[in-house]
Amino acid sequence: MERRIVILGAGESGTGAAVLARKQGFDVFVSDSGRIKDHYKEILFNYDIEWEEGKHTERLIMNADEVIKSPGISEKTDIILAIRKKGIKVISEIEFAGRYTTARKICITGSNGKTTTTSLIHHMLRKAGLNAGLAGNVGKSLAMMVATENYDYYVIELSSFQLDGMFDFKTDIAILLNITPDHLDRYDYNLQQYVDSKFRITQNLSEDDFFVYCSDDEITIRELERIVLKAKQLGFTLKETPQQGAYIESGSLKIEMDDDMFEMSLADLALKGKHNIYNSMAAGIAGNVLKIRKPLIRESLMDFMGVEHRLERFIRVHGIEFINDSKATNVNSTWYALESMTTPVIWIAGGVDKGNDYNELLDLVKAKVKALICLGVENTKLHKSFDSVIPVITDTASMKEAVMAAYRLGTKGDTILLSPACASFDLFENYEDRGWQFKKFVREL
Repeated sequence: MERRIVILGAGESGTGAAVLARKQGFDVFVSDSGRIKDHYKEILFNYDIEWEEGKHTERLIMNADEVIKSPGISEKTDIILAIRKKGIKVISEIEFAGRYTTARKICITGSNGKTTTTSLIHHMLRKAGLNAGLAGNVGKSLAMMVATENYDYYVIELSSFQLDGMFDFKTDIAILLNITPDHLDRYDYNLQQYVDSKFRITQNLSEDDFFVYCSDDEITIRELERIVLKAKQLGFTLKETPQQGAYIESGSLKIEMDDDMFEMSLADLALKGKHNIYNSMAAGIAGNVLKIRKPLIRESLMDFMGVEHRLERFIRVHGIEFINDSKATNVNSTWYALESMTTPVIWIAGGVDKGNDYNELLDLVKAKVKALICLGVENTKLHKSFDSVIPVITDTASMKEAVMAAYRLGTKGDTILLSPACASFDLFENYEDRGWQFKKFVREL
Protein backbone atom coordinates (compact mmCIF):
# COMPACT_ATOMS: atom_id res chain seq x y z
CA MET A 1 0.00 0.00 0.00
CA GLU A 2 1.32 3.39 -1.00
CA ARG A 3 1.43 5.83 1.88
CA ARG A 4 -1.02 8.67 1.34
CA ILE A 5 0.01 12.27 1.86
CA VAL A 6 -2.58 15.04 1.78
CA ILE A 7 -1.44 18.61 1.31
CA LEU A 8 -3.61 21.52 2.41
CA GLY A 9 -3.00 24.72 0.46
CA ALA A 10 -1.57 24.87 -3.05
CA GLY A 11 0.65 27.93 -2.99
CA GLU A 12 4.45 27.88 -3.25
CA SER A 13 4.84 25.70 -0.17
CA GLY A 14 2.00 23.23 -0.86
CA THR A 15 2.84 22.73 -4.52
CA GLY A 16 6.50 22.14 -3.68
CA ALA A 17 5.55 19.55 -1.06
CA ALA A 18 3.27 17.82 -3.57
CA VAL A 19 6.02 17.54 -6.18
CA LEU A 20 8.51 16.16 -3.64
CA ALA A 21 5.96 13.67 -2.26
CA ARG A 22 5.15 12.51 -5.80
CA LYS A 23 8.83 12.04 -6.62
CA GLN A 24 9.27 10.06 -3.41
CA GLY A 25 6.52 7.66 -4.50
CA PHE A 26 3.65 8.70 -2.22
CA ASP A 27 -0.03 8.71 -3.15
CA VAL A 28 -0.57 12.50 -3.17
CA PHE A 29 -3.70 14.66 -2.95
CA VAL A 30 -3.78 18.46 -2.77
CA SER A 31 -6.76 20.36 -1.36
CA ASP A 32 -7.16 24.16 -1.33
CA SER A 33 -10.22 25.94 0.08
CA GLY A 34 -9.52 28.90 -2.23
CA ARG A 35 -8.66 29.18 -5.92
CA ILE A 36 -5.37 27.66 -7.03
CA LYS A 37 -3.27 29.96 -9.23
CA ASP A 38 -2.86 28.79 -12.83
CA HIS A 39 0.92 28.62 -12.46
CA TYR A 40 0.57 26.07 -9.62
CA LYS A 41 -2.18 24.13 -11.42
CA GLU A 42 0.18 23.68 -14.33
CA ILE A 43 2.88 22.22 -12.05
CA LEU A 44 0.37 19.84 -10.40
CA PHE A 45 -0.86 18.80 -13.85
CA ASN A 46 2.70 18.20 -15.14
CA TYR A 47 3.46 15.90 -12.21
CA ASP A 48 0.10 14.16 -12.53
CA ILE A 49 -1.01 15.15 -9.02
CA GLU A 50 -4.67 15.08 -8.02
CA TRP A 51 -6.09 18.31 -6.60
CA GLU A 52 -9.28 20.13 -5.66
CA GLU A 53 -9.99 23.84 -5.13
CA GLY A 54 -12.71 25.86 -3.43
CA LYS A 55 -13.37 23.14 -0.84
CA HIS A 56 -11.93 20.48 1.45
CA THR A 57 -13.56 17.09 0.78
CA GLU A 58 -13.28 15.18 4.06
CA ARG A 59 -13.42 11.64 2.63
CA LEU A 60 -10.41 12.43 0.42
CA ILE A 61 -8.47 13.96 3.32
CA MET A 62 -9.26 11.82 6.33
CA ASN A 63 -7.63 8.72 4.82
CA ALA A 64 -4.19 10.38 4.91
CA ASP A 65 -1.20 8.84 6.69
CA GLU A 66 0.18 12.34 7.13
CA VAL A 67 -1.00 15.87 6.35
CA ILE A 68 1.25 18.70 5.21
CA LYS A 69 -0.29 22.04 6.11
CA SER A 70 0.61 25.30 4.40
CA PRO A 71 1.87 27.93 6.87
CA GLY A 72 -1.01 30.31 6.13
CA ILE A 73 -3.72 27.91 7.35
CA SER A 74 -4.73 28.49 10.96
CA GLU A 75 -4.90 25.67 13.50
CA LYS A 76 -8.47 26.75 14.23
CA THR A 77 -9.97 25.88 10.84
CA ASP A 78 -12.58 23.11 10.85
CA ILE A 79 -10.58 20.79 8.64
CA ILE A 80 -7.47 20.97 10.86
CA LEU A 81 -9.55 20.41 13.99
CA ALA A 82 -11.10 17.34 12.35
CA ILE A 83 -7.69 15.97 11.26
CA ARG A 84 -6.25 16.49 14.75
CA LYS A 85 -9.27 14.81 16.33
CA LYS A 86 -8.65 11.75 14.19
CA GLY A 87 -5.01 11.70 15.32
CA ILE A 88 -3.43 12.19 11.88
CA LYS A 89 0.00 13.83 12.11
CA VAL A 90 0.19 17.37 10.72
CA ILE A 91 3.59 18.70 9.62
CA SER A 92 4.98 21.63 7.66
CA GLU A 93 6.46 21.46 4.18
CA ILE A 94 9.91 22.31 5.62
CA GLU A 95 9.74 19.34 8.01
CA PHE A 96 8.85 17.07 5.07
CA ALA A 97 11.60 18.45 2.82
CA GLY A 98 14.20 18.06 5.57
CA ARG A 99 13.76 14.27 5.43
CA TYR A 100 15.10 14.11 1.88
CA THR A 101 18.21 16.30 1.91
CA THR A 102 21.65 15.95 3.47
CA ALA A 103 22.68 19.51 2.53
CA ARG A 104 23.98 21.83 5.28
CA LYS A 105 21.19 24.12 6.43
CA ILE A 106 21.44 27.68 7.70
CA CYS A 107 18.03 28.70 9.06
CA ILE A 108 16.95 32.22 9.95
CA THR A 109 13.94 33.31 11.98
CA GLY A 110 12.92 36.39 13.97
CA SER A 111 10.14 38.96 13.92
CA ASN A 112 12.10 41.30 11.65
CA GLY A 113 15.05 41.24 9.29
CA LYS A 114 14.59 37.60 8.21
CA THR A 115 14.48 38.14 4.45
CA THR A 116 17.33 40.64 4.43
CA THR A 117 19.59 38.39 6.51
CA THR A 118 18.67 35.24 4.56
CA SER A 119 19.36 36.97 1.23
CA LEU A 120 22.61 38.43 2.55
CA ILE A 121 23.92 35.04 3.72
CA HIS A 122 22.91 33.46 0.41
CA HIS A 123 24.73 36.25 -1.44
CA MET A 124 27.83 35.56 0.69
CA LEU A 125 27.77 31.81 0.04
CA ARG A 126 27.34 32.30 -3.69
CA LYS A 127 30.19 34.82 -3.73
CA ALA A 128 32.36 32.23 -1.98
CA GLY A 129 31.59 29.81 -4.80
CA LEU A 130 29.45 27.48 -2.67
CA ASN A 131 26.56 25.62 -4.29
CA ALA A 132 23.80 27.24 -2.21
CA GLY A 133 20.04 27.55 -2.62
CA LEU A 134 17.72 30.17 -1.12
CA ALA A 135 14.46 28.75 0.21
CA GLY A 136 11.60 28.83 2.70
CA ASN A 137 9.65 31.98 3.34
CA VAL A 138 11.62 33.71 0.57
CA GLY A 139 12.14 32.47 -2.99
CA LYS A 140 11.14 28.88 -3.78
CA SER A 141 9.83 26.37 -1.28
CA LEU A 142 12.46 24.08 0.21
CA ALA A 143 10.47 21.01 -0.86
CA MET A 144 10.46 22.11 -4.53
CA MET A 145 14.21 22.69 -4.39
CA VAL A 146 14.92 19.36 -2.75
CA ALA A 147 12.74 17.72 -5.41
CA THR A 148 14.24 19.45 -8.45
CA GLU A 149 17.72 20.83 -7.58
CA ASN A 150 20.88 19.51 -6.00
CA TYR A 151 22.38 21.99 -3.55
CA ASP A 152 25.10 21.45 -0.94
CA TYR A 153 23.82 24.31 1.23
CA TYR A 154 20.39 25.79 1.87
CA VAL A 155 19.82 29.20 3.38
CA ILE A 156 16.27 29.00 4.69
CA GLU A 157 14.02 31.76 6.01
CA LEU A 158 11.54 30.35 8.54
CA SER A 159 8.38 32.01 9.83
CA SER A 160 6.94 31.00 13.19
CA PHE A 161 4.08 29.27 11.31
CA GLN A 162 6.58 27.06 9.46
CA LEU A 163 8.42 26.29 12.69
CA ASP A 164 5.15 25.25 14.36
CA GLY A 165 4.92 22.21 12.09
CA MET A 166 8.57 21.16 12.49
CA PHE A 167 9.56 18.28 14.77
CA ASP A 168 12.57 16.24 13.59
CA PHE A 169 13.99 18.86 11.21
CA LYS A 170 17.52 19.83 12.16
CA THR A 171 19.47 22.88 11.12
CA ASP A 172 23.27 23.26 11.27
CA ILE A 173 23.29 26.98 12.00
CA ALA A 174 20.17 28.42 13.67
CA ILE A 175 19.84 32.20 13.65
CA LEU A 176 17.26 34.01 15.79
CA LEU A 177 17.38 37.73 15.00
CA ASN A 178 14.87 39.16 17.49
CA ILE A 179 11.47 38.57 19.06
CA THR A 180 8.84 41.30 19.11
CA PRO A 181 5.10 40.82 19.49
CA ASP A 182 3.88 39.88 15.99
CA HIS A 183 1.16 37.54 14.71
CA LEU A 184 -0.28 37.41 18.21
CA ASP A 185 -3.69 36.88 16.62
CA ARG A 186 -2.48 33.36 15.72
CA TYR A 187 -1.11 32.67 19.22
CA ASP A 188 -4.21 33.49 21.29
CA TYR A 189 -2.58 36.86 22.04
CA ASN A 190 -0.10 34.97 24.23
CA LEU A 191 3.48 36.18 23.76
CA GLN A 192 5.03 33.07 25.36
CA GLN A 193 3.37 30.83 22.75
CA TYR A 194 4.95 32.95 20.01
CA VAL A 195 8.35 32.85 21.77
CA ASP A 196 8.11 29.05 22.05
CA SER A 197 7.39 28.96 18.34
CA LYS A 198 10.50 30.94 17.45
CA PHE A 199 12.67 28.83 19.74
CA ARG A 200 11.63 25.67 17.90
CA ILE A 201 14.49 26.58 15.54
CA THR A 202 16.85 25.27 18.25
CA GLN A 203 14.96 22.05 18.96
CA ASN A 204 17.36 19.46 17.50
CA LEU A 205 20.69 21.26 17.70
CA SER A 206 23.68 19.14 18.76
CA GLU A 207 27.06 20.17 20.18
CA ASP A 208 28.47 20.47 16.63
CA ASP A 209 25.83 23.03 15.66
CA PHE A 210 25.57 26.76 16.22
CA PHE A 211 22.93 29.04 17.70
CA VAL A 212 23.32 32.69 16.66
CA TYR A 213 21.19 35.24 18.51
CA CYS A 214 20.92 38.90 19.46
CA SER A 215 22.31 39.42 22.95
CA ASP A 216 20.55 42.82 23.10
CA ASP A 217 17.12 41.20 22.74
CA GLU A 218 15.59 40.90 26.21
CA ILE A 219 12.99 38.28 25.35
CA THR A 220 15.62 36.05 23.69
CA ILE A 221 18.02 36.33 26.64
CA ARG A 222 15.27 35.62 29.17
CA GLU A 223 14.28 32.50 27.25
CA LEU A 224 17.90 31.34 26.83
CA GLU A 225 18.38 31.39 30.60
CA ARG A 226 15.37 29.10 30.93
CA ILE A 227 16.40 26.40 28.44
CA VAL A 228 19.48 24.25 28.03
CA LEU A 229 21.10 24.19 24.59
CA LYS A 230 23.85 21.82 23.50
CA ALA A 231 24.83 24.01 20.56
CA LYS A 232 27.65 26.55 20.55
CA GLN A 233 26.10 29.95 21.27
CA LEU A 234 27.26 33.05 19.42
CA GLY A 235 25.66 36.39 20.26
CA PHE A 236 25.68 39.72 18.42
CA THR A 237 25.38 43.10 20.11
CA LEU A 238 25.62 46.81 19.29
CA LYS A 239 27.40 47.38 22.58
CA GLU A 240 31.17 47.64 22.99
CA THR A 241 31.39 44.40 24.95
CA PRO A 242 33.75 41.77 23.55
CA GLN A 243 32.06 38.35 23.38
CA GLN A 244 32.09 35.14 21.38
CA GLY A 245 30.15 36.36 18.35
CA ALA A 246 29.87 39.94 17.13
CA TYR A 247 30.22 43.33 18.81
CA ILE A 248 31.28 46.91 18.09
CA GLU A 249 34.61 48.51 18.95
CA SER A 250 35.53 52.09 18.00
CA GLY A 251 33.55 52.19 14.77
CA SER A 252 34.38 48.62 13.74
CA LEU A 253 32.28 45.49 13.55
CA LYS A 254 34.23 42.68 15.19
CA ILE A 255 33.49 38.97 15.09
CA GLU A 256 35.34 36.77 17.58
CA MET A 257 35.24 32.99 17.36
CA ASP A 258 37.57 30.79 19.37
CA ASP A 259 40.87 32.64 18.86
CA ASP A 260 39.98 34.04 15.49
CA MET A 261 39.10 37.70 14.83
CA PHE A 262 37.28 39.28 11.87
CA GLU A 263 36.84 43.03 11.63
CA MET A 264 35.61 45.72 9.27
CA SER A 265 34.54 49.34 9.48
CA LEU A 266 30.83 49.95 10.17
CA ALA A 267 30.99 52.72 7.56
CA ASP A 268 31.68 50.09 4.87
CA LEU A 269 28.48 48.10 5.45
CA ALA A 270 26.17 48.21 2.44
CA LEU A 271 23.03 48.15 4.58
CA LYS A 272 22.37 51.27 6.63
CA GLY A 273 20.45 51.72 9.90
CA LYS A 274 20.90 50.13 13.32
CA HIS A 275 18.73 47.10 12.58
CA ASN A 276 20.83 46.37 9.50
CA ILE A 277 24.03 46.27 11.56
CA TYR A 278 22.38 43.40 13.45
CA ASN A 279 21.49 41.68 10.16
CA SER A 280 25.06 42.13 8.87
CA MET A 281 26.48 40.79 12.14
CA ALA A 282 24.32 37.66 11.97
CA ALA A 283 25.39 37.07 8.37
CA GLY A 284 29.05 37.71 9.24
CA ILE A 285 28.92 35.17 12.06
CA ALA A 286 27.38 32.57 9.71
CA GLY A 287 30.15 33.23 7.18
CA ASN A 288 32.80 32.72 9.86
CA VAL A 289 31.19 29.51 11.10
CA LEU A 290 31.24 28.21 7.51
CA LYS A 291 34.92 29.22 7.28
CA ILE A 292 34.39 31.49 4.30
CA ARG A 293 37.53 33.55 3.62
CA LYS A 294 37.48 36.89 5.45
CA PRO A 295 37.93 39.10 2.35
CA LEU A 296 34.86 37.42 0.81
CA ILE A 297 32.77 37.98 3.95
CA ARG A 298 33.87 41.62 3.99
CA GLU A 299 33.08 42.10 0.29
CA SER A 300 29.63 40.51 0.66
CA LEU A 301 28.74 42.84 3.52
CA MET A 302 29.94 45.78 1.40
CA ASP A 303 28.23 45.08 -1.93
CA PHE A 304 24.90 43.49 -1.00
CA MET A 305 22.06 45.28 -2.77
CA GLY A 306 19.24 44.78 -0.28
CA VAL A 307 15.80 43.25 -0.75
CA GLU A 308 12.91 44.52 -2.83
CA HIS A 309 10.06 46.02 -0.72
CA ARG A 310 12.32 46.42 2.32
CA LEU A 311 13.34 50.07 2.78
CA GLU A 312 13.85 50.16 -0.97
CA ARG A 313 14.87 53.69 -2.01
CA PHE A 314 13.81 53.55 -5.59
CA ILE A 315 13.12 56.98 -7.11
CA ARG A 316 13.11 60.74 -6.60
CA VAL A 317 10.39 62.91 -8.14
CA HIS A 318 10.91 66.71 -8.00
CA GLY A 319 13.26 66.38 -5.03
CA ILE A 320 10.91 64.08 -3.07
CA GLU A 321 12.33 60.65 -2.26
CA PHE A 322 10.00 57.63 -2.49
CA ILE A 323 10.79 54.59 -0.33
CA ASN A 324 9.01 51.25 -0.72
CA ASP A 325 8.93 49.40 2.62
CA SER A 326 5.83 47.35 1.82
CA LYS A 327 7.39 44.36 3.58
CA ALA A 328 6.86 46.18 6.91
CA THR A 329 3.81 44.20 7.97
CA ASN A 330 4.17 44.89 11.70
CA VAL A 331 4.72 47.90 13.97
CA ASN A 332 8.28 46.92 14.81
CA SER A 333 9.35 46.90 11.13
CA THR A 334 7.84 50.34 10.70
CA TRP A 335 9.67 51.51 13.82
CA TYR A 336 12.96 50.56 12.13
CA ALA A 337 11.94 52.37 8.95
CA LEU A 338 11.00 55.59 10.75
CA GLU A 339 14.09 55.35 12.95
CA SER A 340 16.35 55.44 9.88
CA MET A 341 14.66 58.51 8.27
CA THR A 342 16.60 61.78 8.25
CA THR A 343 14.15 64.07 6.39
CA PRO A 344 10.47 65.04 7.00
CA VAL A 345 8.26 62.00 6.30
CA ILE A 346 4.90 61.60 4.64
CA TRP A 347 3.96 58.14 5.85
CA ILE A 348 1.59 55.75 4.05
CA ALA A 349 0.28 53.10 6.46
CA GLY A 350 -2.65 50.79 7.15
CA GLY A 351 -4.16 47.47 6.08
CA VAL A 352 -5.14 44.42 8.08
CA ASP A 353 -4.17 45.02 11.70
CA LYS A 354 -2.61 42.07 13.57
CA GLY A 355 -3.35 43.35 17.07
CA ASN A 356 -1.03 46.35 16.61
CA ASP A 357 0.00 48.64 19.43
CA TYR A 358 1.06 51.94 17.87
CA ASN A 359 2.29 53.47 21.15
CA GLU A 360 5.88 52.49 20.51
CA LEU A 361 5.85 54.64 17.36
CA LEU A 362 4.60 57.84 19.03
CA ASP A 363 7.97 59.47 19.76
CA LEU A 364 9.35 58.76 16.29
CA VAL A 365 6.13 59.91 14.65
CA LYS A 366 6.13 63.18 16.60
CA ALA A 367 9.73 63.83 15.60
CA LYS A 368 9.60 62.83 11.94
CA VAL A 369 6.13 62.51 10.39
CA LYS A 370 4.42 65.57 8.92
CA ALA A 371 1.49 63.73 7.33
CA LEU A 372 -0.11 60.29 7.45
CA ILE A 373 -1.92 58.74 4.50
CA CYS A 374 -4.15 55.88 5.71
CA LEU A 375 -4.44 53.08 3.19
CA GLY A 376 -6.86 50.42 4.37
CA VAL A 377 -10.47 49.37 4.48
CA GLU A 378 -10.60 50.14 8.21
CA ASN A 379 -8.43 53.02 9.50
CA THR A 380 -10.07 53.79 12.87
CA LYS A 381 -7.13 52.55 14.94
CA LEU A 382 -4.60 54.67 13.05
CA HIS A 383 -6.79 57.74 13.60
CA LYS A 384 -7.24 56.96 17.27
CA SER A 385 -3.48 56.61 17.74
CA PHE A 386 -2.27 59.56 15.68
CA ASP A 387 -5.03 62.18 15.25
CA SER A 388 -3.60 64.27 18.08
CA VAL A 389 0.04 63.81 16.99
CA ILE A 390 0.20 64.23 13.20
CA PRO A 391 -0.93 67.56 11.72
CA VAL A 392 -2.42 66.07 8.52
CA ILE A 393 -4.17 62.70 8.20
CA THR A 394 -5.92 61.60 4.99
CA ASP A 395 -7.93 58.45 4.25
CA THR A 396 -7.51 56.70 0.90
CA ALA A 397 -8.98 53.51 -0.52
CA SER A 398 -6.49 52.60 -3.27
CA MET A 399 -2.75 52.79 -3.87
CA LYS A 400 -3.20 55.29 -6.70
CA GLU A 401 -5.17 57.59 -4.41
CA ALA A 402 -2.59 57.19 -1.61
CA VAL A 403 0.35 58.04 -3.87
CA MET A 404 -1.45 61.08 -5.31
CA ALA A 405 -2.42 62.34 -1.83
CA ALA A 406 1.13 61.91 -0.50
CA TYR A 407 2.64 63.63 -3.53
CA ARG A 408 0.30 66.62 -3.18
CA LEU A 409 1.46 67.09 0.43
CA GLY A 410 5.16 66.67 -0.36
CA THR A 411 7.73 69.37 -0.94
CA LYS A 412 11.36 69.19 -2.05
CA GLY A 413 13.50 67.40 0.54
CA ASP A 414 10.63 65.28 1.94
CA THR A 415 10.48 61.49 1.97
CA ILE A 416 7.31 59.60 1.08
CA LEU A 417 7.53 56.30 2.94
CA LEU A 418 5.23 53.33 2.32
CA SER A 419 5.67 51.36 5.55
CA PRO A 420 2.21 49.96 6.31
CA ALA A 421 2.78 48.21 9.70
CA CYS A 422 -0.13 45.96 8.65
CA ALA A 423 -0.85 42.96 6.43
CA SER A 424 -1.98 43.73 2.90
CA PHE A 425 -4.89 41.37 2.32
CA ASP A 426 -7.69 43.93 2.51
CA LEU A 427 -6.73 45.71 -0.73
CA PHE A 428 -3.87 43.69 -2.24
CA GLU A 429 -2.83 40.14 -3.15
CA ASN A 430 0.20 40.32 -0.80
CA TYR A 431 2.89 42.75 0.29
CA GLU A 432 4.72 42.36 -3.06
CA ASP A 433 1.61 43.39 -4.99
CA ARG A 434 1.27 46.37 -2.63
CA GLY A 435 4.91 47.38 -3.24
CA TRP A 436 4.69 46.95 -7.01
CA GLN A 437 1.51 49.04 -7.19
CA PHE A 438 3.21 51.74 -5.13
CA LYS A 439 6.17 51.83 -7.54
CA LYS A 440 3.91 51.77 -10.60
CA PHE A 441 1.84 54.79 -9.49
CA VAL A 442 4.91 56.71 -8.35
CA ARG A 443 6.48 56.22 -11.79
CA GLU A 444 3.29 57.57 -13.36
CA LEU A 445 3.48 60.86 -11.44
